[in-house]
Amino acid sequence: MNEKEISSLIKLLDDPDPQIFNHVEDKLLSYGNEVISFLESAWENSFDAILQERLENVVHKIQYQNVREDLALWYQSGGFDLLRGFLILNRYQYPDLNEDKIINQIDAIKRDVWLQMMYEASPVEKVKLLNHIFYNVYGFSGNTKNHHSAQNSYLSQVLESKKGNQISLAIIYSIIAQKLDIPIYGVNLPQHFVLAYVDEFEQSNKEASILFYINVFNKGHVFGKRDIDQFLRQLQIKPSSFFYEPCSNTEIIKRVLRNLISAYEKEGTNEKVKELVKLLEVLNP
Repeated sequence: MNEKEISSLIKLLDDPDPQIFNHVEDKLLSYGNEVISFLESAWENSFDAILQERLENVVHKIQYQNVREDLALWYQSGGFDLLRGFLILNRYQYPDLNEDKIINQIDAIKRDVWLQMMYEASPVEKVKLLNHIFYNVYGFSGNTKNHHSAQNSYLSQVLESKKGNQISLAIIYSIIAQKLDIPIYGVNLPQHFVLAYVDEFEQSNKEASILFYINVFNKGHVFGKRDIDQFLRQLQIKPSSFFYEPCSNTEIIKRVLRNLISAYEKEGTNEKVKELVKLLEVLNP
């Protein structure tokens, strides 16, 4: 990496000629992560508002490019690690966050459940313990006051505030369960997102393998198939196996993205909407 060339390019970022600016920006973007520290240093030492804004935009474009590439790689690799996919989305808004800190927070919750877990506990008993640790000990709850806020869809913010929407709380809950080898997975209902406790020994019929469902937004309330039947009738939606069976991690991350798009549309943050739509396209090749 040529540091002198980078310094010269940064000085040209405030050039009024659009062609020169576009050429300089493209060149800086080609360096990727390597150039971010130089851009941030230039921002700190600048008193020019236009130059600072352009520096911020270049840094954001590099970080956004990283998110797109990492999300594409996650998807192409099968999307098996739900936590990884959720962390990639978190970096869209919080690119400098320490991801190890987030992983440690989740592992701490898992450890507290594990310490009290009885080996012979029934599925319902395991969920009761999960609920106790998740809601009573750690204080997680549904964000009913500011339900449509984009912050409800960012893992770091939900872990910090202990408040989230249906899908963010369900993701954290299911990740903890799966780390404990408890077979709890997401179910992509319309206008809602719930979890299913699966009997992994029942292989012949997917729908029959569901022991019960969990409403994480409602303090881990346990319910059955009939409740989903009634919910779909209220919405006047024809029942489909899709609404009863666990969905893929890719479908979960797509739903988080759609929630974010909706949140930013309500805020009128059109640039973020455009970027998130492009991220969604990565998962809809």
